[in-house]
Amino acid sequence: MRYIILIIFSVCFISNIQAQIYEGGLFLGGSNFIGDVGSTTYIAPNKPAFGLLIKWNRSPRHSFRASLMFTELEGIDGRSNDPRRIARNYNFKNSILEFSAGMEFTFLDFDLHSTDPQMTPYLYTGISTARHSNYFFQGGVQTTENSQSWAYGIPMIVGFKTTTMIDGVILGAEIGVRYTFSDEIDGSVPNAPSRAAFSFGNLNSNDWYVFSGITLTYTFGQKPCYCNF
Repeated sequence: MRYIILIIFSVCFISNIQAQIYEGGLFLGGSNFIGDVGSTTYIAPNKPAFGLLIKWNRSPRHSFRASLMFTELEGIDGRSNDPRRIARNYNFKNSILEFSAGMEFTFLDFDLHSTDPQMTPYLYTGISTARHSNYFFQGGVQTTENSQSWAYGIPMIVGFKTTTMIDGVILGAEIGVRYTFSDEIDGSVPNAPSRAAFSFGNLNSNDWYVFSGITLTYTFGQKPCYCNF
């Protein structure tokens, strides 16, 4: 009996693996930085951002998702509402390449097996890591350390997606905040210990950055059977 149950489970598992629907597509939008340099406005895209993403839809309510994003983060003290930052007048730019993986949860069933129009708000979270160059400020000037680091973080995304009039194409709009475990992206905490004297800003607050934009994905793979999830 035990072997029969195991065989049935294996067949069902393989059938579900073969029957999933996948999504692949693009993210297009903008980014902004929140840290010790520049504006502290939470959602204020000031640089273009783009990326690739793929999803594995495991049920009408959740998907595994991975993305690769690129942007140039920028901070300009002159655009801040803080008089102290305006007087300091620091500026920085830092390109990042981010990889993120995690799970997307929908508020409503988003059943790609259905021929009816589908739409739902969604949440996404997981882990992220962003490759960036290391800098410090010397005499108020952004100065390179000629090295790079990884900023690990937690993405927190809220969005809305819908099927479209084009069969298989899904359109979404989202805002995604990344809280990082790094304070080095804007150069306020140098990576090299020998540059520690050049640290400034709030050392108890890490760097954040935000992606805001649209996603356009295309579904592929066999129609799913969600009965076991």
